[in-house]
Amino acid sequence: MRVGVIGAAGRMGATVCAAVVGADDIELVAAVDPAGVGRTATPGLEIVADLDALTAAGAEIAVDFTGPGAATVNAVWCAEHAIHAVIGTTGIDEAGLAALSHAFPSAGRIGCLVAPNFAIGAVLMMRFAELASPWFETAEIIELHHDAKADAPSGTALLTATRMAAASDGWGADPTQVVVVPGARGGSGPGGIHIHSVRLRGLVAHQEVLLGTSGQSLTIRHDSYDRQSFMPGVLLAIRSVGQRPGLTVGLEAALGI
Repeated sequence: MRVGVIGAAGRMGATVCAAVVGADDIELVAAVDPAGVGRTATPGLEIVADLDALTAAGAEIAVDFTGPGAATVNAVWCAEHAIHAVIGTTGIDEAGLAALSHAFPSAGRIGCLVAPNFAIGAVLMMRFAELASPWFETAEIIELHHDAKADAPSGTALLTATRMAAASDGWGADPTQVVVVPGARGGSGPGGIHIHSVRLRGLVAHQEVLLGTSGQSLTIRHDSYDRQSFMPGVLLAIRSVGQRPGLTVGLEAALGI
């Protein structure tokens, strides 16, 4: 598999480049990032600014860890050039997903996989929370990230709440009557499930799902301590995206859950 990385100069992009180089069945053939032009992605491969480097190098798959707006535009470009896309950027809204769905029709031959979180443990956390939801009446989500994360709440927290709300419609109402500090109860997400976002220097990516019912509570937590935690999921997405034409949201399909 011939892979190009978009956003190669960023911390996640550089980690993806290294992971691809370390995989026996995948070849890194292009590295694109206007912010890193002239730098070396890996020995012998220079970072360039233009997406045309992907086609020039014969890339079959592009991995994008830029931003929601740029990633959507880049993926549409990839579809137009018959290149599969793997997107790890969070914050893509419904309009962006609609644009990707249009660019990558399910009846076509090119696939696009968008995942808010590539940590396999985080994907399992969401599944566990979904399974537990019908058995609890109250729930809250606390997501904690590094202080350079631009969006809040995280895509993982939103997707978790969405899946929990779809699994149960019996969530209790918020009992709070007086909010002394505005925002103290976090934001009300899907199903009325409250989501709290923490931004703290030194963190990477962490999330707790708290579920409660009479006499008991359940806490499901996942922690990513290093960006290496995302790489097995990224490599899994690279290996599987060509087998699923159209738009796929989440890593669950690749994991078979």
